[in-house]
Amino acid sequence: MTLHILVTGSSRGIGQAIVERFAGDDVRIVGHATTPGAGRIAADLSTPAGATALWNMALTQLDNRIDVLINNAGVFEAAPVDMADADWSDAWARTMQINLTAAAELCRRAVLHIRTRHGGGRIVNVASRAAYRGDSPAHWHYAASKAGMVAMTKSIARGHAKEDVLAFAVCPGFTMTGMADDYLASRGGDALLADIPLGRVAMPAEVAEAVRFLSLDAPPSMTGAILDINGASYVR
Repeated sequence: MTLHILVTGSSRGIGQAIVERFAGDDVRIVGHATTPGAGRIAADLSTPAGATALWNMALTQLDNRIDVLINNAGVFEAAPVDMADADWSDAWARTMQINLTAAAELCRRAVLHIRTRHGGGRIVNVASRAAYRGDSPAHWHYAASKAGMVAMTKSIARGHAKEDVLAFAVCPGFTMTGMADDYLASRGGDALLADIPLGRVAMPAEVAEAVRFLSLDAPPSMTGAILDINGASYVR
């Protein structure tokens, strides 16, 4: 059976690599971005209604069946503690909405959808090393959002395995996307690379490989697993 997959944040970086990694597999993919494009639905996940609108549009395009949800969309925006109060609060609200609340709403829709039909389904959440290790002084909110995503993934796995809903997450460290490039440059790339025993940041294709495995091939008993992809810069 052809698997139907929804991937958020698919226009570049890790999301684009994820879509490309499924090439040759028996799947139909609907991607998502903030602007429309080939094979992508435009939806604004920074708004409370954005996630539900995206889910409904994807269901329509995929003939009312989604087998795999991949939550990859996210923002990495600085919120240093000395920002103006209102700006700091707005930055927290925006990051939490996009990185966690929108992903949670999509997970909720996926659970409600999957448990009503035979065959089960999977959720794969792209979190971050920051969920365990924390992040810079300007990125408390990013780390908190990704820690929430990890906890949510484990809760879904524990709570819905009997309904054939499997949930996994991957936790990349720095990955060679535009977002990471800017951060590496701003924080001194050599010093950050010295903290990665592998000697380099991850490539989007490496994260995509893990996401594909969890989406298609991981045995059901792996539900709840969190896979690290960080060059041994943080080991658990």
